[in-house]
Amino acid sequence: MGWRRLAGAVLAAGVALLAVPAVSDAQVQEGIGHTTPAQGYRGKPGTTDWLGSYIWQGKQVWCVQYSFLAPDSSVQYQEGDELRTKAGVPLAPDIAANISYLLLRYSTTNSPDESAALAHLLHSWTSFEHGGLSLSPDSDYRTIAYNEQFHYDNLPQSAREAVDRIRKDAETNRGPWTAKVTAPTDEQLIGSPGTWKVDVAKPDGAQVGGVPVTVELKDATLESGQTTGELKTALDGGPLAVKVVPTGPKPSVVVRLDSPADKPVVHIPAQENMQRIVTTGGEKKLTAEASTTAKTPPGVVKIAKTDAETGKGIAGVALRVTAADGKPALKQDDAELTGPDGKPLVLQTGDDGTATVPDLRTPQEVCVVEVAAAKGYEESFDPNAPPKACGKVEPGQTLALAVTNKPNKPVVPITIPAGSEGAGVTAKAAFTTEVGTGSLVGFGGGVVVLGALAGWLVRRRLVAARS
Repeated sequence: MGWRRLAGAVLAAGVALLAVPAVSDAQVQEGIGHTTPAQGYRGKPGTTDWLGSYIWQGKQVWCVQYSFLAPDSSVQYQEGDELRTKAGVPLAPDIAANISYLLLRYSTTNSPDESAALAHLLHSWTSFEHGGLSLSPDSDYRTIAYNEQFHYDNLPQSAREAVDRIRKDAETNRGPWTAKVTAPTDEQLIGSPGTWKVDVAKPDGAQVGGVPVTVELKDATLESGQTTGELKTALDGGPLAVKVVPTGPKPSVVVRLDSPADKPVVHIPAQENMQRIVTTGGEKKLTAEASTTAKTPPGVVKIAKTDAETGKGIAGVALRVTAADGKPALKQDDAELTGPDGKPLVLQTGDDGTATVPDLRTPQEVCVVEVAAAKGYEESFDPNAPPKACGKVEPGQTLALAVTNKPNKPVVPITIPAGSEGAGVTAKAAFTTEVGTGSLVGFGGGVVVLGALAGWLVRRRLVAARS
């Protein structure tokens, strides 16, 4: 019991092989099904009927125009209009949909019970008593109606169960169907599988289970690594979940499937009194597509600020994170990595001398530049050429950047003898490479005061000598 996937499979109208005018000389070949007692009518040959398929030109077909001649391999057909009842009345929309569904679903069955059940239902829906068709035994092959209850009662129990089952299947799952592919709403990462959904829905919106679908992928593969695959919709009534692995920035999924057509299409036999042949009409091709975008996995930059001599981390160092051109680096969502001032982000190293920048777009060049010297490291800091380190952040990787600082030169003590009055006293001076402006002003003021005092003492001694 399999879904019919190949367009062009046919089914034919007629159950019993009858001795009526214009009998073909070619062999009629029965397929699979069951032989039952005959329904009588005027001119009925034989004592049995055949409920099942026929083989016509190598194809398994079923009959829908009860009592006309079964097709043989020599009969040719031409395109006609939509399938009607044996009396020429248009089929009710739900019946037409039922027939299309059953042909799609069961025309490749290998079960005699399902084959007989399909033949029985097709005749029940097309050759019932109406429009001049009658169950009277006085009717001939042209006007005899199909006695549904009589044939049902004469089927084996297993075939009767198949009739009930596939009738319910048709009423539950008939078309027209719709197909839809839904891409994931969350961010997709190249190389990581995401779940796409395929919905095959009936007119009431419910899902159709067990439907074969072909998936075709671009900029993506299935988890198996293939770019195409044959899958089936879920049997539990939910959507088909497809794991898709993006391989490029614009992954897309196309789904193709056969859907039952709204109405079966009949083919007219060239020979009079022969069965009409109906293609499943059957299938109409459904296509659905969806696409999204995918990015490489984000990267991380880990920065270490260390003492060049001890290798220990330096805490509290301000570092600016930029792209290679000095502009802001990009985050995974393509937003710029900036601080509150709108400029490239400035961060500080922690107690261990490190800082981490997560969720960066990859691949990209990232640089860290020291903004200001840490205390104790001022001497080696050049504001015109501050310490800097750059590297490329790769997808899903952590880029380690190290920036080192030389500590200031140590303070050099100088011991000065203080003379007799200063015996035992030592003065120490600390020399640095920088002198604050305030210190210089204080020191200069001191020089001026000392010079004025010396001049006053000289003048005082001269006056005393003269007196």
